[in-house]
Amino acid sequence: MQRKSDSSRPSGATFAYKPKRESHAPVKKAAGNRLRSGPDPRQKGQPTGAQFKEIDRATRLSAWRRHHAKMALDSLLRLLRAPFASLMTWGVIAIALSLPVGLYVFMSNAQLVSSNWDGTAQISLYLHDRIQDRQGRELANSLQLRDDIAETRFLSKEQTLAEFREFSGFGEALNYLDSNPLPAVIVVRPTTMSVEAQQTLLAELDAMSEVEEAQLDLAWVKRLFHIMELGQKMIAALGLLLSLAVLLVIGNTIRLAIENRRQEIIVVKLIGATDAFVRRPFLYTGIWYGLGGGLLAWLLINASLFWLDGPVKALASAYASDFSLIGLNAGDSLLLLFSSTLLGWFGAWIAVSRHLGEVEPR
Repeated sequence: MQRKSDSSRPSGATFAYKPKRESHAPVKKAAGNRLRSGPDPRQKGQPTGAQFKEIDRATRLSAWRRHHAKMALDSLLRLLRAPFASLMTWGVIAIALSLPVGLYVFMSNAQLVSSNWDGTAQISLYLHDRIQDRQGRELANSLQLRDDIAETRFLSKEQTLAEFREFSGFGEALNYLDSNPLPAVIVVRPTTMSVEAQQTLLAELDAMSEVEEAQLDLAWVKRLFHIMELGQKMIAALGLLLSLAVLLVIGNTIRLAIENRRQEIIVVKLIGATDAFVRRPFLYTGIWYGLGGGLLAWLLINASLFWLDGPVKALASAYASDFSLIGLNAGDSLLLLFSSTLLGWFGAWIAVSRHLGEVEPR
């Protein structure tokens, strides 16, 4: 039986049944919304791809400071985790620094002793016989007003004879003399210990009309200054040699530290670390070695001075003196610590520059 066609449809047309396909677009859209938390980059006005942000200078400087502080603390903690090995290195550095600094302290005390000697650097002015005691005292008072003269003392003829009788041992023989052969004397103590200045002052005093002869024993002064100059040069040479020894000790220690951390250096270089980044902790290690050695040297020097102070005071009291040893003042102490720290940094820098280039990823 033939089915009657619908009058609303055109005649002759055939229809095939097609099942309705269910759309999955809303499901995909919902899943995409769950995976993407930010805005859709396909929207108009939104950038697509990687984004770069420039870091300002203040942020970089702050990160640089934080990294330096972290490396300094980490280097110190590494040394403290091996106290015996670190203490041995600090001890060697302290002994090397204590020798020249101790000699410097000894020379300073020797110069202090020589400057406190009274009556040694004196000029004796022998006056003419025609000069009376009153004129001699007036001349001594006028010389006292000069800036290059610290003290004057007038001795009359009777006083010079009495001193000669007391210290010469010829007291009985002097009783047979008919008159006093000794002249009046003015003893002058210069204000300076310089040999050139004393010779200039001697020539000026010898040219005075009241003075018959002026004498100054410069032999001991010249010997003293030559000894002081020789001692200072020996201290400088010894200081240079021992500073070189400190550089070698710190350089060898840093070289061993580099070898022990070779694998760590290779790994950080593989991920892009620069030589400055790798060098930084080793430089701080050298700084801590130098600073620790300087502190230990300061303690050794002051302990030695404390130990020697008692015998030195006993010896000085035997010569009716109140002399006592002087140690390192604040300026000398800071110079010692700064020099030791600088030696530690320089030794580490030499070692790192020499051996760090050999540690490269292969």
